[in-house]
Amino acid sequence: MQRVKRVFGSCCGRINRRTFLADSGLGFTGLVLGAMFHQGGVARAATLPTWAPPDGKPHFPPKAKSVIWIFMLGGVSHVETFDPKPALTQFGGKTIGETPYKGVLASPLVKNHVNFTMEDRKLMQTLLPLQVGYRKRGQCGVEISDWWPHFAECVDDVSFIRSTWTTDNDHGAQLQFHTGRQFFQGYYPSIGSWVHYGLGTLNENLPQFVVLGPMVQTNCGGYAAVSGNYLGPEHSGVPLAVDPEHPLPFAAPERVDYKGEQKDEFDFVQQLNRLDSVVYPDDPALRARIKSYELAFRMQTTVPELFHFEEENAETRRMYGLEQEETKTFGQICLTARRLVERGVRFVQVFHGGVGNENNGWDAHSDLKENHTKLAGMVDQPIAALLKDLKQRGMLNDTLVVWATEFGRSPGVEVRPNDATARGGRDHHPFGFTTWMAGGGIKGGVVHGATDELGFHAIENRHYVTDIHATVLHQLGLDPRRLEVPGQKRLEIDFGQPIQEIMA
Repeated sequence: MQRVKRVFGSCCGRINRRTFLADSGLGFTGLVLGAMFHQGGVARAATLPTWAPPDGKPHFPPKAKSVIWIFMLGGVSHVETFDPKPALTQFGGKTIGETPYKGVLASPLVKNHVNFTMEDRKLMQTLLPLQVGYRKRGQCGVEISDWWPHFAECVDDVSFIRSTWTTDNDHGAQLQFHTGRQFFQGYYPSIGSWVHYGLGTLNENLPQFVVLGPMVQTNCGGYAAVSGNYLGPEHSGVPLAVDPEHPLPFAAPERVDYKGEQKDEFDFVQQLNRLDSVVYPDDPALRARIKSYELAFRMQTTVPELFHFEEENAETRRMYGLEQEETKTFGQICLTARRLVERGVRFVQVFHGGVGNENNGWDAHSDLKENHTKLAGMVDQPIAALLKDLKQRGMLNDTLVVWATEFGRSPGVEVRPNDATARGGRDHHPFGFTTWMAGGGIKGGVVHGATDELGFHAIENRHYVTDIHATVLHQLGLDPRRLEVPGQKRLEIDFGQPIQEIMA
């Protein structure tokens, strides 16, 4: 397209032909981009920037380049996974008051937890025995439940944080775990968005922040759990379906040949963007939206290649469980996570489960044994495969893998006065539960922190969820205080503290 030099006015006071054409081009360009921004949900007045965002470089030498954040939706029982408590079996069927640990319900640590009442305390008193066996695993001798036999082979590469806590006793804790804040405190950027905001991309054809698996339920935070919020929508997670036929929610309709006519349309818009006569204010939101459309176009040819699982050898496909119905879906997700990191994606968010047993969620208010046996069977082998695969490829050194859930499950049996069918389950439990990390400069075979004998409270080296965030950012070479955005007031607890004890 020929360049148009803008000329203001003419010798006779009329608008000359060149100026008229340039202004016409300006109007048409504005129409095209305006429609794009309206469709994308962004149409705002231009503002002149007074502060520059991060330059995409770490603040100090990083230990990790990428993060795979695996989150189990619904609340996994910590006492039947990575923090077994034999006292529950010893005193099973007794009330807490009939044990040597009757003080746990009166602990000051119970205060300031939302959705937790005196009635909850009464209903949680009868202890439920462990629903599965456990034993020491690996050279480090960490006790792991028998529901995780494949993962148990990897414990010497893992740091277990058995003293995580949060304050929301309902599934809004999903939002709290990812942003550090509860619903009533407003919405804040997610941990993946902070990583996206702070670091430059390693692959121009893929997003820096990708979301795989079922999203957080809307009533538990929804898309806000992976949102950039005040950092801007360009820093939000991009959901990808692990489906070779339909991986992109925004892909062109089948009737559009994106290698033909869509490319022509894209090139045309790009030419309009570059016209020297089109003078737009220096609006970072506008620039970000243009970049997002450019990325979306490139992704339509790059993303489908992620799901060419036939490129992997037979042993790799077997290791991830792709040949078994029970593990195939989550195995494909974990394998995709590795392939994304391999291609330079900074932050891969993996979700599994949901809320309520009917949604295959880990929310085992009843029949915990059946629920956790089934769900652990879906994820144990793929998660172990991911760790082993990263390690044998030399990628675990600079890939940080995080496993988390919104809270644990109560030591006491779930009792619902209006539901006689609820039996053999555990209630929500934010007071103390387990998170683990592997790779990316984290020590292996380590147990950090502890809960009490019943698994009720985190009592040693307690860590609020933002300490997990701070540790992730630290391993990536980022100081959260240097990522601060003017005009956005953050509390000290929002920044968290890196867990130095688990760092190699």
